[in-house]
Amino acid sequence: MTTVPVPMGRPGPDGRFGDFGGRFVPESLVPACMELEQAFAEAWADPAYRNRLDAILRDYGGRPTPVTECFRLSERLGARVLLKREDLVHAGSHKLNNVIGQALLAERMGKRRMVAETGAGQHGVATATAAALLGLECTVYMGETDIERQALNVFRMELLGAEVRPVRSGSRTLKDAVNEALRDWVATVDSTHYCLGSVMGPHPFPYMVRQLQRVVGDEAREQCRALLGGHDPDVVVACVGGGSNAAGTFAGFSETTARLVGVEAAGGAAVTDGIPGVLHGMCSLLLQDEAGQILEAESISAGLDYPGVGPEHAHLAAIGRAEYDRATDEEVLAAFRLMAETEGILPALEPAHAVAWLVREAGRSVPSGATVLVTLSGRGDKDVAQVRDLLAGGTA
Repeated sequence: MTTVPVPMGRPGPDGRFGDFGGRFVPESLVPACMELEQAFAEAWADPAYRNRLDAILRDYGGRPTPVTECFRLSERLGARVLLKREDLVHAGSHKLNNVIGQALLAERMGKRRMVAETGAGQHGVATATAAALLGLECTVYMGETDIERQALNVFRMELLGAEVRPVRSGSRTLKDAVNEALRDWVATVDSTHYCLGSVMGPHPFPYMVRQLQRVVGDEAREQCRALLGGHDPDVVVACVGGGSNAAGTFAGFSETTARLVGVEAAGGAAVTDGIPGVLHGMCSLLLQDEAGQILEAESISAGLDYPGVGPEHAHLAAIGRAEYDRATDEEVLAAFRLMAETEGILPALEPAHAVAWLVREAGRSVPSGATVLVTLSGRGDKDVAQVRDLLAGGTA
């Protein structure tokens, strides 16, 4: 067993966070993963790469994003609620932080084409955005089910010049989109970079994506300390599918005393209900049946509709540094509406899971007067039509 001495430090030399992670890929992809690992290590240590990344995220992406205090919601819940506003990043979510970094890396490696998977469409939009900015070719795989419920994001990707390829196999959702993107990468690895959207997949993706997303947590820690007189929040909460926004947020607070909480979809709670297994090039906690077959995840949110979780989240749960809970679709719809009515903010359905957990736990595991930071990882424009139809049908 390879251990990590500091929570959210570097993985072991085999790409593992404790018992989780690794690199389980076809032999043809091993050289590509090793090339990517070396390229990222060199880039991350190169001031020119880091300065260009920071400049684009600042001048194009709109960083730093603010921390917003929710006065009316705080009064309602009896806790001091702060939002880290990743919904204000250009293209509408935290996804741009990771994608700009990977697009610059693809350019650095001489690869002029990117492929990506997407569920809710936000990663696909971000990848298409970065490709347009840098003049790269872009292909996005998206499950047919997700294409139907995220039609607006599909059109946005196409407007940005990306080709959106529908995936009709399996459950026709995120898991299957990852499968097709991996197949594409195997066939075109010499000219293509796989711009994976979360802290999952084979090493070095979980570590690389977390490092590119830790800007969220690093900013939030300093902003909260400025707001709270040098103190950290009592609780830091974020939604978890693959888990990139949570990993980026937690990285900023892992060495503080803040309680870290990841919130999964009730129908896709891999940390709570999963068992160790291998999927998409990684060993992690996965929803499986008794025969080891992967079960389908179910969620109102396309972005959390995934039967696994990033391996570092599995490790954080195993060592007790972070805890993971779930929120039901009904709780999420109610939280979406509550945030809109009290703060004038439409959260994406993904971070509405984190809000839903806080609404349920305020006055229970979150004591009265506690300070809670919620990562609002994306805006809810993409979900308005779906929420309208669900509310009209009496689902909430």
